[in-house]
Amino acid sequence: MSRIGKKPISLPKDVKISQSADLVKVEGPKGTLSSKLPEGITITVGDGNLAVERKSDGIQMRSYHGLTRTLIDNMIKGVTTGFEKKLEISGVGYRAEVSDKSLKCILGFSSPVQYDIPKGIDVKVDKQVSIVVSGMDKELVGRVAAEIRALRKPEPYKGKGIKYADEYIKRKAGKSASA
Repeated sequence: MSRIGKKPISLPKDVKISQSADLVKVEGPKGTLSSKLPEGITITVGDGNLAVERKSDGIQMRSYHGLTRTLIDNMIKGVTTGFEKKLEISGVGYRAEVSDKSLKCILGFSSPVQYDIPKGIDVKVDKQVSIVVSGMDKELVGRVAAEIRALRKPEPYKGKGIKYADEYIKRKAGKSASA
């Protein structure tokens, strides 16, 4: 039995879960998320808890069991509290600003870089150098944060670029002058 898959998920009072054929839908105060269930995986809701069960003990079913439980748990957390990733910009003259549904970043290139913010994601910029990406869908929040970071990855010599707030950039020594 999967250690993660057999754990029950506690349902908050303001969350509703519905299942139709192979689709599970989670509704909460922040919105609605849905996901396709793998074949052979079922969910049962009862007494404020949700249990994920599998039909067989095949290796593929065992791996889907824990994955499905984690995805449903993330959907429940997403519609109640949401997810967020924090990014920091470092470098002289590097900054960002949000206008309409796009993020404009000045990152040392000859022209500013535009990043279109997808639907369902909220991006905030504090003090022009701190970016907060938030939303309901954990996968989408992580992907958008990774795409923004990829606009100018931090370099190891001076640390200039966009990095996650909790990321450590291992520094390298530059050229040393011969004496």
